[in-house]
Amino acid sequence: MAGFRSLARQVRDPRCDLALRRYSLRKCLERFAPYGHRATWDHLCARHGFGPEDRSPDPARLVAALDELERARDIWLAYEEEFADRRKREKHDGLRRPPSGDEWHRNVWGGNGVARCDSPREHPSAPLDEVMRRLVTALAGAPGAHCPVCGTSAIVWRQVLKNAPWAGPVCTGCGILLPRPVLTDDAVAAAQQAARHTVLASVA
Repeated sequence: MAGFRSLARQVRDPRCDLALRRYSLRKCLERFAPYGHRATWDHLCARHGFGPEDRSPDPARLVAALDELERARDIWLAYEEEFADRRKREKHDGLRRPPSGDEWHRNVWGGNGVARCDSPREHPSAPLDEVMRRLVTALAGAPGAHCPVCGTSAIVWRQVLKNAPWAGPVCTGCGILLPRPVLTDDAVAAAQQAARHTVLASVA
């Protein structure tokens, strides 16, 4: 199975058939797709001016989309390296059981779904690398009550999501499923309370 870098080389190789170059870009999303495969693809298409079903996109647009994806991936991999080093230090100091937030890290290792969007067409409009930078900064800092990507406090708990973890706090501003470690317990409780009020209002 080809890795991300070999697929990226195919995307950039002008000797490759255009269909293969497009296919290779999509295959890159099996290795790194922050919003999930479909939402990340929709994001790249929208930002770089080719349609999700376009079979003959401008090669320059494909490469520009790959460049954006790679910048975001580099930021995330650097964060993962630092995270792994921290865990080694903690184990060396006797902290064998990982903190509760580490469960989330294990589920998104490699960057797939790190900022999952339940709807493929609802995702942040900012470049992927900027979104990754904001998330990494938030993950390295203290938990807060706002979405680190768009800054809104309009967060609601969604009980039925299309992909694992199936439920969680969703930002209504940019559409991402917020990483649990970036939110305080009070912010999560408020999101759950908002969801309960929505359900009661719809029943009434």
